[in-house]
Amino acid sequence: MRVLLTNDDGIRAPGIVALHKALTDPPRPTQPIAETVWPIAPLTVQSATGHGITFSEPLMVSDANVSDAMQGLAVDGRPADCVKLALSTLWPQRFGEGSRPDLCISGMNAGANCGVNVIYSGTVAAAIESAFLGVPSIAVSLHLGRGRVMWDIAARHARRAIDKVLASGLLAEHSCININVPRCEEPIPDDEESRKRMMRERREAGLPTLDSAGMPEQGGDNDEPPIVVCPMNTHGIVDRFEPRESPMGAPYYWSASHGLDFHATDEGTDVERLFARCITVTPLTYDLTDHAMLEAWAKKLG
Repeated sequence: MRVLLTNDDGIRAPGIVALHKALTDPPRPTQPIAETVWPIAPLTVQSATGHGITFSEPLMVSDANVSDAMQGLAVDGRPADCVKLALSTLWPQRFGEGSRPDLCISGMNAGANCGVNVIYSGTVAAAIESAFLGVPSIAVSLHLGRGRVMWDIAARHARRAIDKVLASGLLAEHSCININVPRCEEPIPDDEESRKRMMRERREAGLPTLDSAGMPEQGGDNDEPPIVVCPMNTHGIVDRFEPRESPMGAPYYWSASHGLDFHATDEGTDVERLFARCITVTPLTYDLTDHAMLEAWAKKLG
């Protein structure tokens, strides 16, 4: 098997580096996932760029020797650009005309892509683009907290989920799977005043409270989280904008929203399950047609 690896945080981001290692050099007895894992990712951070693509500017491509073990290509464009360019041009140039990867993996993103965030996410957009073009894909994202992220452990959890997805035999050529990994971080050494402030902020944001060690009460961050299949939460994010004024007196607004603060969270959805420290697996589709309403609209409009 040959794998295209991409992301939206940039080709040198710790998430893609950790995931590359988990795919190519995992702890024994786990084997490398494929004979080829080729990173082709954005040159710069492209978070929350959604499914934007580039038409009016050139897509500059450069070698990215991230480490001795990880060498790929950096594309000065967006995540969907990387996939389109890789599948149509870069992959055939390297492996031969007509060749394609067997799988595209996008991630590991620094921040959860659950609920309606999948619409804004460049990570998910890259995976959707691959599935649309006929190469099955998996998007991988990590829920971040306030502690020091343990990327190697998060990547190990992601690899376990990816292996299970591949072993299912259900990943067809237009399939897209969205995986979210719960927080993996060291406890936060804080004084009492800072800890109380953090606890208050978490309550206000609707996040799980912490135990005395600074871990979510549902369990330790570095255990083996269960893998659950669940739908995405479809409630919108609570938008907050802080009004400000430029030095010239012009008004402007700075987003003050919390990316995981939703108007509601339905039980059993990816948001609820992720906060319960589960690895969430959600099948996605790029067909936005409301098929249930097609007949009704056809009758109304003749």
